[in-house]
Amino acid sequence: MFPSSAKPLPEKNTIIDMSSTNNNSNDSKDSKDSKDNTENKRKTEVEWKDSLTDAEYYGLRQKGTEPAGTGQHNSFYPKPNEGYFACSGCLNPIYSAESKFNSGCGWPAFDKCYKGSIKTDVDDSLGVRRIEILCNSCDGHLGHIFEGERFTSTNERHCVNSISIKFVKGKEPEGSKEEEVITA
Repeated sequence: MFPSSAKPLPEKNTIIDMSSTNNNSNDSKDSKDSKDNTENKRKTEVEWKDSLTDAEYYGLRQKGTEPAGTGQHNSFYPKPNEGYFACSGCLNPIYSAESKFNSGCGWPAFDKCYKGSIKTDVDDSLGVRRIEILCNSCDGHLGHIFEGERFTSTNERHCVNSISIKFVKGKEPEGSKEEEVITA
């Protein structure tokens, strides 16, 4: 269940503007250890709690799920080349704006990811086989992949918690290539 005491995500924490050269905001938790992925993997649970909002901690570290239709990125569709989606825990680039689509499921949906950005694990926790999506840099829980629904040509729906991702305005990471996770 989504924690009722969770702090809401302020707008500045969920959309990051990297297109400006004067991005000196030190008042958000984004600046803490967000670029050093080696350090992110070694963080203790206390350090994770300190660097994330309650909602982000619940989603990324406790594998929680926000209620359907409540996430701010669910109905957010940026223009192509306007930016990309990154892990809320470490800012690892995960999805392009172009890979996002409306599946009607109540959570942000993507059909492919940046190569090497995620790893997967089989999740049988609800008695049904699901493919869990984890950030490859910090092991944060992003959501699940569902296959065979034929929403897009990749036949994959990455169902992602809004609390697990942030939209980064600006250029996509240099040399980034997208890939399907599940191949037929």
